[in-house]
Amino acid sequence: MATVELRFSALPEHVRTARLVAAAVARRAGVDESVLDEVRLAVGEACSRAVGLHRRSGIDDAVRVKLVEQEKRFLIEVGDGVPGATGAEAGSHAIDGSAGEDAAEAAMGLAVISGLVDDLDIGSDENGGVVRMSWPVAVHPVLP
Repeated sequence: MATVELRFSALPEHVRTARLVAAAVARRAGVDESVLDEVRLAVGEACSRAVGLHRRSGIDDAVRVKLVEQEKRFLIEVGDGVPGATGAEAGSHAIDGSAGEDAAEAAMGLAVISGLVDDLDIGSDENGGVVRMSWPVAVHPVLP
């Protein structure tokens, strides 16, 4: 089970790098070529969401991306450092007073991700919120 971890400053310009790395690792893991655009878009949306949460909450921690090649699935976790930032209510952590708009934006981002991902879980860990996404991988025949 191969794992790639990426951490980047919560700046929008780093989201593109995360998308490119995710697509490359997904391809190597055996995710079908027809699904790679969905992987790229979902990772971009999840990373953009995390960057937005960090910026609105004034958090300097890095956005975390974990890419895990499993036997039958390719798993991506995008983590933010915002305590309690799970689900659509994550936007309510805004400090600029526009919590309603932020919550609607967070809900829209999660709706986009759910349309691109086979398996989606929104939760949290000891560091903050986590968006977990996975896709099936092609089963490679064992050669003699």
